[in-house]
Amino acid sequence: MPDEGTKGTHETADGSGNGGMQRRTLLRAAAVTAGAAVVVGGDPLVAAAKQTGKGVGGLGTAANGLPRGLARAFERPGLETGAGFRWWWPHGAVDPREVAREVDQVADAGFGHLEIADVTHSLRARNIEIDLDRQGWGTKSWVAGVTAALRQGARRGVTIDITVGPSWPAAVSTITPDDDAACTELAHGRVDVAAGQAYDGVVPEPVVPATDGVTRRTLVAVQAYKVTAQTTATTTLDPASLVDLTKKVEDDRLAWTAPEGSGTWAVLSYWRRGSGQEPEAGPHTNPRSWVVDHFSAAGSQAVIDLWEDKVLNREVRSLLRKAGGNLFEDSLEIETEATIWTPRMLEEFRKRAGYDLLPYLPLVLEVHEKYLFAYDAVTTTRVRDDFNQVLSDLYRDNHLKVLQRFAKSLGMGLRVQPYGLETDTVEHAAILDVPETESLGFKNLDDYRVMAGGRDMGGRTLLSCEAACYFGAAYNTTWDRALQTINSIFVAGVNRAMLHGFAYREAPGVSWPGFAAFSPYYNGAVGYGEAWGPRTPTWEHVRDVADYLNRSQLVLQTGTPKYDIVFLRQKGWTSTGIGAAWATNSGIPVGWTHSFATPALLDLPLATVRNGRLAPKGPAYKVMIVGPDQFRGKEATIAVDTARKVLALGRAGLPIVLHGDWSKPDVVGLAQPGETEQVRALVAQIAALPTTATAPADADIPTALASLGVTPDVSHESSTVMSLRRVEGDVDLYFLANAKHAENRRLTRVTQDVWLTSTRRDAVPVQLDAWSGEATPVALWERQGDRVRVRVDLLPGQSTVIALAPVRGRQLAATATTGSALRVDGNQLVVRADVAGAVTTTLADGRTVRTTVERVREPIALASWELKVEDWQPGKDAFTTVKPVRTVKLDALAPWSQVPGLEDVSGVGTYRTTVDLGKDWTNEDGAVLELGEVNDTFRVRVNGKRLAPADVLDTTVDLGDHLRKGRNTIEVEVASTLLNRLRTVTPAVYGSSPRQAYGLVGPVRLVPYVERRVR
Repeated sequence: MPDEGTKGTHETADGSGNGGMQRRTLLRAAAVTAGAAVVVGGDPLVAAAKQTGKGVGGLGTAANGLPRGLARAFERPGLETGAGFRWWWPHGAVDPREVAREVDQVADAGFGHLEIADVTHSLRARNIEIDLDRQGWGTKSWVAGVTAALRQGARRGVTIDITVGPSWPAAVSTITPDDDAACTELAHGRVDVAAGQAYDGVVPEPVVPATDGVTRRTLVAVQAYKVTAQTTATTTLDPASLVDLTKKVEDDRLAWTAPEGSGTWAVLSYWRRGSGQEPEAGPHTNPRSWVVDHFSAAGSQAVIDLWEDKVLNREVRSLLRKAGGNLFEDSLEIETEATIWTPRMLEEFRKRAGYDLLPYLPLVLEVHEKYLFAYDAVTTTRVRDDFNQVLSDLYRDNHLKVLQRFAKSLGMGLRVQPYGLETDTVEHAAILDVPETESLGFKNLDDYRVMAGGRDMGGRTLLSCEAACYFGAAYNTTWDRALQTINSIFVAGVNRAMLHGFAYREAPGVSWPGFAAFSPYYNGAVGYGEAWGPRTPTWEHVRDVADYLNRSQLVLQTGTPKYDIVFLRQKGWTSTGIGAAWATNSGIPVGWTHSFATPALLDLPLATVRNGRLAPKGPAYKVMIVGPDQFRGKEATIAVDTARKVLALGRAGLPIVLHGDWSKPDVVGLAQPGETEQVRALVAQIAALPTTATAPADADIPTALASLGVTPDVSHESSTVMSLRRVEGDVDLYFLANAKHAENRRLTRVTQDVWLTSTRRDAVPVQLDAWSGEATPVALWERQGDRVRVRVDLLPGQSTVIALAPVRGRQLAATATTGSALRVDGNQLVVRADVAGAVTTTLADGRTVRTTVERVREPIALASWELKVEDWQPGKDAFTTVKPVRTVKLDALAPWSQVPGLEDVSGVGTYRTTVDLGKDWTNEDGAVLELGEVNDTFRVRVNGKRLAPADVLDTTVDLGDHLRKGRNTIEVEVASTLLNRLRTVTPAVYGSSPRQAYGLVGPVRLVPYVERRVR
């Protein structure tokens, strides 16, 4: 039975993590490399990227072959390339002193970015009101908080982004729903009239009533069509029967007689009116804020005018210029009861699409996002595509570009999640200073690659992500889960994680552990998104995680990304889960990399061809695959202008694969006279090029690629390993991860050889350990031409970084060993054995060296531990935590939830045990500590010395030369989430959630090994 005691109680409001210590790093038995190395480097890396998407290129090359400054910056990362948080505020109910203190907490923990976001769903769910006159968005108290954040951020090197308005979408308090600057919809009315019958009455009223607050409407047109078919969902109309009745309307009345014959005529009225949409979980201001028109310059100007009037005093302007942060806008969640509209839509459509929308207006009518009317199938889908493209162009020209110019006038960039509608997200990602994705709404990794394609062709560097947000995961999100997600999206092109989120400490009426945007309640259930920060026990270890993210993002922001394939798609929609099926199912598993482009990207300056590569100064695609429209029944469609550009690229030497049946292609959108013939002639010319191959089906793509001589930069046996290559000068940086294509996929450990392409044929592999900061020569590798073979061993969600760099001097290497690991130690190779006997190592020159190990100690099971737990509990107020210490003696390890007295404890526990290694322990002896199951973050100390940060996803820790003769003390410190305690503190919300299995669960073993020099 456990022996339990309670010692001491201390009370604290908050805390923060601290840095790690260096240790000798040995990888697991089948890992890429092993051992100690001298970390060398030049000047500190200048992170010019910061907020505006500029890269960290132009670094030169240091003597060790790595880009100048990269090794030093990797060893001791600054905040410039760090991850960040959404910083949830309860509007202006903030204290500038607390705001500054929270900036310090984030900086001390190693994070470099904060985004001020007024998100108060949890307060609205509990009817907690904030005095909006005094503390709403944009009030003096809110501006004072922003000023404090900017001031302290400048002092600490933390970049502060600010949302363009309260919550989302962008909204202002200076308009009403009836204003032209407000979000607009096109509502329709309908009256059916039998053939030959007369209608004499008011113009049909909209079938969907206006939202509260909308008092004005404008009649756009009245039309009549003969109905040819009717189902519950869709009315089919005869376009040739169109009768324009607009001029017959007098004083809102219409008199009209339907033509003689049979059947029914539908009289349709079209009304422009405000949508009355408010930002999420409003009101946030007094007077109330209303969502602006995202498709007109008037809507964007309303946002700018409010900032000029309410926010931008002299000090704020000065601080913004110094800070260089971003204006931020969340996803394009325009919610209307009817069709999304803008006052100048008819004029803009005629100019941009090249024809009049009025004869096709029924085709774009929606109610609750459902289309109601149709003509023939082709016309219907083509007109809708044109309508969506015009919306996309208007959003680009009248919203994104306008706000971007405004942001730049303040010395800021523009960061936006430009998705949510059927718009060209790929193009918009190429325009934005920092395009952003999200892990909650995206269906799979191709959703990220869609936006990465725009970023890369636009010459930008950053692709941000609202990361690690999960439904129902408030106060129960583990870093194990978060890192599996983050590593997966990193390999898909994301290179800045904006974690969801860090909450301001308090708000009126909230309970322990303090304010959070979506916690405890969200739609009647446990909220989503972790409230990271000092209120959570894992914050005690978060510096380790922050440095890992910082180093990974440093690598992923260095140089230029390179891909094998670009898929040209007709539409740039994302957050759909629709990607490249062949790549997902067959290509990625064996090493292929890919991205996406839409026709708009072919107009960009990078869209040139040299040596068979598209955008040689950018992503350097080896081949373009032109496939059917996956959003429209897999139709082979392409615009005339796009076909001309693809033909020009092919003639310039770019390999092209026509995927699907392109024998009779059609035009994207509604074909105008002569366009179909032009497209078919152009595609025929593309198909006839010697650089073009065809692939009728997915299974034919490998053959087509081979016929064009296109091979992947990375190759390996089929697995869940994915890669991303970035090139800086003559150095190749490979980020490899055992990644999940979709969140619900399960992964297993992967141990395999991987072949990597190097820019230089004399480059050698170096492993960059993002947890410890060490750059270590790889000892076990092989070269064949420009290909280098290394071995990876990756647990689910785990990553590694391999650099291929020209290194001065003689390089030690072996191509094979029967030992469990091999490492470079100065000018020697050192082999590891975990069993006694002969170890054979094959050197790079072909010689075989035999090393004999006489004895290796047997593994030692570590079952008995003393456990001291800080039990985190509510203190005197909503943001204070008391931490009584509980001590138990364990004869066998078990989760805290199964230890009497610890069932509902959350906090930080320290396990301590002693092991006697005897007097014959030598400097050739070492051991790995196999911890088994650990929940959640952990740190290890040996004989009072803390080891370097351990990978949260890998619970096998090399104790290296920290062990000594005789007795050794091993300590494992484990931090938990806050869920188990909240189950007892707020049972009405969290009580239905099962307890999490906290702590060191094991089984734990100390597994000795012996190391010998290879002579």
